[in-house]
Amino acid sequence: MRPDEVGRLKRVHPHAWLWEPMEADPGFVLNAMFGVKAVYLDGRLVLGFAAKEEPWRGILVATEKVSHAALVAEFPSLAPHPVLPKWLYLPEAADDFERAAGRLVTLSLRRDPRIGVVPKPKKGRKPRRRS
Repeated sequence: MRPDEVGRLKRVHPHAWLWEPMEADPGFVLNAMFGVKAVYLDGRLVLGFAAKEEPWRGILVATEKVSHAALVAEFPSLAPHPVLPKWLYLPEAADDFERAAGRLVTLSLRRDPRIGVVPKPKKGRKPRRRS
């Protein structure tokens, strides 16, 4: 590395290896959302990759509450997120994190109906009234 390149290096997200296989999918979109890298497939929010302090260090699985029991039965390390309980959370500290995370990515790519939510449309800003 040249001295003039110091400070210009981008930090690689520690979970980038998980969404990289998804990048080839034509429906793939990666966005930042409240400090999480959010993956969308065909307009559905499927997974969020968080790399901060607990409880924001792992994978958020965007899902409807009716799918929680089935997913937790298949992935015992999943639990409702303590801040966003409508979604499930796989903490990075889980013993089976890599295996479970890889399987969640595979299921997402297969469009498993238990994974993913349609985001609510963004509300337009109301015009300010002049006084």
